[in-house]
Amino acid sequence: MKNGLLIISLCLFSFAGYANQCSEYWHKENYEKAFTPCKEEAEQGNAGAQDKLAYMYHQGEGIEQDKQKAFYWYTKAAEQGNPIAQHNLAYMYDEGNGIKQDQQKAFYWYTKAAEQGYPNAQSNLAYLYYQGEGIKQDKQKAFYWYTKAAEQGNPNAQHKLAVMYDEGDGIKQDKQKAFYWYTKAAEQGYPNAQSNLAYLYYQGEGIKQDKQKAFYWYTKAAEQGYADAQYNLAIMYYQGEGIKQDKQKAFYWCTKAAEQGYLDAQYDLAFMYNNGDGIEQDKQKAFYWYTKAAEQGDAYAQYNLALMYDEGVGVKQNISLAKKYYQLACDGDYKKACNKLK
Repeated sequence: MKNGLLIISLCLFSFAGYANQCSEYWHKENYEKAFTPCKEEAEQGNAGAQDKLAYMYHQGEGIEQDKQKAFYWYTKAAEQGNPIAQHNLAYMYDEGNGIKQDQQKAFYWYTKAAEQGYPNAQSNLAYLYYQGEGIKQDKQKAFYWYTKAAEQGNPNAQHKLAVMYDEGDGIKQDKQKAFYWYTKAAEQGYPNAQSNLAYLYYQGEGIKQDKQKAFYWYTKAAEQGYADAQYNLAIMYYQGEGIKQDKQKAFYWCTKAAEQGYLDAQYDLAFMYNNGDGIEQDKQKAFYWYTKAAEQGDAYAQYNLALMYDEGVGVKQNISLAKKYYQLACDGDYKKACNKLK
């Protein structure tokens, strides 16, 4: 549900009247030609050019990557009030990216950029308040800054704001507002929000239940590689909920999620292979996926894996390993496994 990734802005920043070669080549993304005029302008104290030069050093665009020089020029531009430079400087402090990590300084520079209305900085500042990183945790301030960024169209902030409304986390729960902000982020292609929006449609939370729309949004997120959506899409295909039942497509999406380490998908995929359900029966592949799920602590998978070792199905019989996995499943409160041990 939650995405804690910080954002480094790679967008452009231009000033009125700043129509020189640095800006001209920059906008054409011809960084090699932009480098020299940007360096000259930067050395003359132009904050916009300093930010651009820092970016080129940071990303290795038009010049060999040098994060210390990026840090130097971001600092110069940030001290002149350039909000994107302030944000990127904060990011370097936040991540320890080319410099020693310092979240208090990250907080300082995110705040400077956020107060100038820069949405990425507002979103990242909100994250620091939410997590209590570099500053005392304050979810109300997190909510404030997520709202500021969300209202400017930042999809990460829109999603995080939706999560706060959805869970009543730091604010009063409001499923309708959660739906609103999930929709805003989902429409911008944000996969976490697409998956959560699909869930609201599926459950009818904050909105009238609509499994076809749930299917639509799960598909959007699944196609972007979001494992939770891939698994839920597989379930919809398997059960024929809101769409025509199609176990082959269920198998396809279950596999996609399982390959990303999604526990429930690994167990269900093993089940499908074990029973030839929607796919040709393959006990060895069933064994493989039960093992993957068992290693993540799933008691049901541990029990089924124990059975396979116990009976020598899909794997060479091994009573010792059977006992091991029966015990693990029993410890996970799976009574059938406890009975097997007795």
